[in-house]
Amino acid sequence: MPPAPPAPSQTPLFPSPPTHPTHPPTTPPLPPTTPPPAVEPPPPPVKKKRRIGWIITVVLLSLALLAAGAIGVLLYLRLEEAQQIIEDQTDLIDEKETFGEAMEELLDTAAGFEGVKFGTLVPQDEFEVLAARGWNQRWNADAMPGITADVRQKTTELEDLLAGAAEQAGTNASRTKYEEVLDKLGGGYVTTAIDNADKLCGDDVLGCVTSEDPYVVHIDKSDSKHPSMTNFIRAGLSYHEFAHVLQLTNPEATDIALTAFDGDVETMADCFALTYLKGWKLDHIVWINDYQYYEVSVGYGYTCNKKQKQVIRDWYEGLGYQSAPVSQ
Repeated sequence: MPPAPPAPSQTPLFPSPPTHPTHPPTTPPLPPTTPPPAVEPPPPPVKKKRRIGWIITVVLLSLALLAAGAIGVLLYLRLEEAQQIIEDQTDLIDEKETFGEAMEELLDTAAGFEGVKFGTLVPQDEFEVLAARGWNQRWNADAMPGITADVRQKTTELEDLLAGAAEQAGTNASRTKYEEVLDKLGGGYVTTAIDNADKLCGDDVLGCVTSEDPYVVHIDKSDSKHPSMTNFIRAGLSYHEFAHVLQLTNPEATDIALTAFDGDVETMADCFALTYLKGWKLDHIVWINDYQYYEVSVGYGYTCNKKQKQVIRDWYEGLGYQSAPVSQ
């Protein structure tokens, strides 16, 4: 506690002259001072509290957006995949329909051969193969166009065959009786070739048919010009050779009929001519003037009986292409 200040003195009206004190003057005490108030340091800055709820909300929203984006991408990819599958299925359906239309066209074309007497002319077994290929590859959009193209190619071949037969039947290019008869019997599917049949068949023959090309009848050119040859004999020879065409192009039915002829294809061919060419016989007399004639034997010397002729009729009438649906 600071000392109490001295009592105040009364100042005289007239001051006395200064005296010299015997003691040194005392320094008057300083007036009491109030210590300055302590300065408090500034408060530390208040740290902002993080808004945890807001942060969690933002994070959750971000995760939701990412999830939504991922789902969107996944859905897009699946949609693209689904769209591609739909397009592939549509293409496959189109290919199947195209194949079916091609097969229908093929069978319709084949129906144009109905009743034609040559069993190997229309390859029905190939139709079955094509149908089976289409069935086996029905889910393969890449394979179907090739199979359809094969079907159309077969249709084109049959169309060309029909057109060629119509032209052949209406044209006698060789201007011979042989071709006239063969075009009638064969409907234009059998070709007449006037050539060196002896050399081709390896024997002295009037005509022949080979298994390598059963739709061509070869007539020996030199024999065809012999004075003993008449148009009636030429017609009979054509019937005989046409029977060979039938034998070669209908092997199964022919094997059955041959039992009536002891397996001899030549006597069977003779019997065909004897059955279907009115007035035909195997031995002929050809007069060249009032005094001279040729004795001409055409065939193999055996005249078939009525029973064998009936076998020929049954055989011939049973021949012929019959259109049928194709199984897969």
